[in-house]
Amino acid sequence: MEKTFTAGQFRIERTANPKPKPDPNTLKFGRTFSDHMFVMDYDAENGWRDGRVIPYGPMMIEPAAAVLHYAQEVFEGIKAYRARDGRVLLFRPDMNAERAARSCDRVCIPRLDDGLFVEAVKAIVSLERDWIPEKEGTSLYVRPFIFADEPLIGVHPASHYKFVIICSPVGPYYDTPGGSLAATSIFVEEEYIRAFPGGTGFAKVGINYAASLKAQEKAAARGCEQALWLDAIERKYVEEIGTSNAFFVIDGETITAPLSGTILPGVTRDSVIALLKKWGERVSERRLSIDDVRAAAESGRLDEVFASGTAAVISPVGRLVFGSGEVAVNGGAVGKLSQRLYEALYGIQTGDRPDEMGWTVEV
Repeated sequence: MEKTFTAGQFRIERTANPKPKPDPNTLKFGRTFSDHMFVMDYDAENGWRDGRVIPYGPMMIEPAAAVLHYAQEVFEGIKAYRARDGRVLLFRPDMNAERAARSCDRVCIPRLDDGLFVEAVKAIVSLERDWIPEKEGTSLYVRPFIFADEPLIGVHPASHYKFVIICSPVGPYYDTPGGSLAATSIFVEEEYIRAFPGGTGFAKVGINYAASLKAQEKAAARGCEQALWLDAIERKYVEEIGTSNAFFVIDGETITAPLSGTILPGVTRDSVIALLKKWGERVSERRLSIDDVRAAAESGRLDEVFASGTAAVISPVGRLVFGSGEVAVNGGAVGKLSQRLYEALYGIQTGDRPDEMGWTVEV
């Protein structure tokens, strides 16, 4: 039988050596980590047990741990924001919990008990609230992950796992001119693929990202921040941009790839679609070919391209780079819809705008 959890049930061990807080003006994404981490264990006999918040530090792991050999792990990404009135806000953590459960199912990791994911996030964020920077464009990035730490050599599900959450004060995801919202350059990847039908594209698992690194190297060599993935079968339909969901605005219609099993169901993606519908904008979840994108760009009908994700929120695209040539998007500038979406989402996340959608959770 599943147990239910509240943040107050977890054991707390405070660090005796707190670290100095970093300068919010020089924060790099994912380089600095807070004083504590959440840890919980699973074994087949007892289920999830011994949830505790302890000082951040190295973890003991056996060389034969299953995660090191068979990549049995999942992870999530959430941000905690400090509102101007002092409140600490999370953005739709219930959706992260639901996605984590689906990811666990895909790689045969036991699901967390009811409420455990969100309560564990609340517990660590509550203790680390002083690590949430207040400068505009900054936040506390929260990284929950689950991995198989049972020592075994053999391709089958492990019977022992760890659930861990670490926190990192972060600045903007892209270090681009103009601050936290500036147009990026994207390389259209036509050789490698990100995901295929029946695979793990819909799950947030590390193997998806390890397989993307070669394309990322190619993108960087062409002066681009990320790669645009095409589908695995016909190599013609747009799917995701790097680690984010992709949106294309053509003739006033905002188009994004459907959730057909190869697309990560992004929390920000869902929020973008909900806002666009609320505003009366035309939005479609349908397949779109890269040839149609390029033709729209060359004829002046490609109004905007942007990516959405927890790390960057909204990332406008100003240039699409192909193997042969490139096209500009919106003259290389941030589009009006991208700007409006960013301001709306960031405003809700930070408490600067009313949360009419009921998306934020106070810690």
